[in-house]
Amino acid sequence: MRICVVTGTRAEYGLLKNLIYRIKKDKKLKLQLIVTGTHLSKKFGKTLNEIKKDKFKVDKKIDLNIKNDNTENITNSISKGIPAFAKVFQNLSPKIIIILGDRYETLAAAIAAHYSRIPIAHLHGGEITLGSLDESTRHAITKLSHFHFVANEKYRKRIIQLGETPGKVFVVGGLGVDSIKNTKLLDKQKLEKKIGIKFMKKNLIINFNSETLNKFSTKKNFNEILKALKTLDETNLIFTQPNSDLDSSIIFNMIKKYVKKNKNAYVFTSLGSLKFYSCLKYVDGMIGNSSSGLLEMPTFKKGTINIGNRQTGRIMCSSIINTKPN
Repeated sequence: MRICVVTGTRAEYGLLKNLIYRIKKDKKLKLQLIVTGTHLSKKFGKTLNEIKKDKFKVDKKIDLNIKNDNTENITNSISKGIPAFAKVFQNLSPKIIIILGDRYETLAAAIAAHYSRIPIAHLHGGEITLGSLDESTRHAITKLSHFHFVANEKYRKRIIQLGETPGKVFVVGGLGVDSIKNTKLLDKQKLEKKIGIKFMKKNLIINFNSETLNKFSTKKNFNEILKALKTLDETNLIFTQPNSDLDSSIIFNMIKKYVKKNKNAYVFTSLGSLKFYSCLKYVDGMIGNSSSGLLEMPTFKKGTINIGNRQTGRIMCSSIINTKPN
């Protein structure tokens, strides 16, 4: 049975990697892997190289020409992706397509699969993120999909509420937890050597993305965070660059300027899942508005300061502190 997995970003690949490996290992299944989105972009770390290091065969690369973070570029990427995915699906002829999440690259793949009449298995649907355009994209992908694998019973009920067949919605938990448990993490000394940082008395990881529903808030909100971080003593600040969202270049440029002026600040385009999870193990907590602060950080029993509205609506555990960006 031919199973086609589509991956478009570093974060989503980190969640999918263990599943991809298990499909590859199963003798009854034939893995097909399509790589697209920021995996192919130098600006975002060209994380295609990470996939190659994991020794997965890439059946097809679909370049969506992701360069800018404006509306025109993103909509062009979607319109370019739909016929490209349709052509690849026709050639590979998979029996089912696996996609995860809520990105515009994923939406393009879902539309192409839908009109190619190929069943879609959608992971991590039913979730709510009221401060992001991903909210409506996720639900649109749900309506295009045939099978749903969700992280929580509450999300299962939401998908059924959207009109999906109950017998095709399965609670499987969060893939991030599986990925962490199946990754042999680096010890502290090896991690320090690989990322070129000597851990201090306190260490924080900062992962902040634009609130894509509010076009005027990104610069103001992130500036408030940087001012707060400036007050911390004896603390390493480890920044990861944002996703390819509307206004993401604003955050890119602000981080670069901040790191240049502050010796305790470091920035990474992409750490890769091994180094990222290892960092989560040794830092004191996460600051920002990334889903990883809600879904993966609690696995390490560390706190997250979740800032702003991007993740509003998601289920959160008691280790997460919600605050306005001030």
